[in-house]
Amino acid sequence: MAIEVGTEAPDFELKDNHGRTVRLAGLRGEKNVLLFFYPFAFTGVCTGELRALRDNLPAFVNDDTQLLAVSNDSVPTLRVFGDQEDLEFPLLSDFWPHGEVSRAYGVFDEEKGCAVRGTFVVDKAGIVRWSVVNALPDARDAAAYAKALEAL
Repeated sequence: MAIEVGTEAPDFELKDNHGRTVRLAGLRGEKNVLLFFYPFAFTGVCTGELRALRDNLPAFVNDDTQLLAVSNDSVPTLRVFGDQEDLEFPLLSDFWPHGEVSRAYGVFDEEKGCAVRGTFVVDKAGIVRWSVVNALPDARDAAAYAKALEAL
């Protein structure tokens, strides 16, 4: 079960597609975070969702907001995927320990071995203010996260 709105977002430290360490707590007090879990790179629905974020990037990466996209892929896989799709936001690897962060947020599917489609809006104080969780085949609507971010 996904973590609830109003709770403190679990902190994490993951490597991005360029090998840089990203820590959620490092953004506290500075930026709201759109935390976007997706199953795997190079898959149809995931690629479509990430392209929608890319195509509307100013709504998700700006002076007040940072987009962090998390999958269970390895760093090298995310590097190739990010380069191929021209994704200019951090793609974080929850590869090892496998799914640890996805589990902390309650969006890891043990049977499939990957995250389901969970999205969390975390405010500058580190509190989850909005979330949506969709099953693996069900794409999410980027306009809904933009609206949730505007409400902060």
